[in-house]
Amino acid sequence: MEIETSHLMMIFFILLFAISFWKIYAFLPNKQLEDDDTTKEAQEELQNIIIKVIKKNGPDIDSKKLFNLIIADEKFDKEKFWRFNENRLNRELSSYFLQNPHLKNIEDIYKES
Repeated sequence: MEIETSHLMMIFFILLFAISFWKIYAFLPNKQLEDDDTTKEAQEELQNIIIKVIKKNGPDIDSKKLFNLIIADEKFDKEKFWRFNENRLNRELSSYFLQNPHLKNIEDIYKES
């Protein structure tokens, strides 16, 4: 029985496809990273820190000052929240405002707490 060129090509294609699929799968992350700040728990922790800083410093702060106060807070983990910036702060505040529609700004958060 002779193996034709097309059969040989098909065998090598399937073999190389399986090897390349395995190599791609081997490099995909399988477990959650320690510094992953995109989980729901990390977002809740960050929102709690934001609210705590607002409670401690009063309603007369803007987002830039709030950002600096959050970074200086003792409970803020700089290694875990290494991607935290002013844009992320604004996104977290917007998310908090969506969860609590009766709140509109930082002053409302301070008054509620």
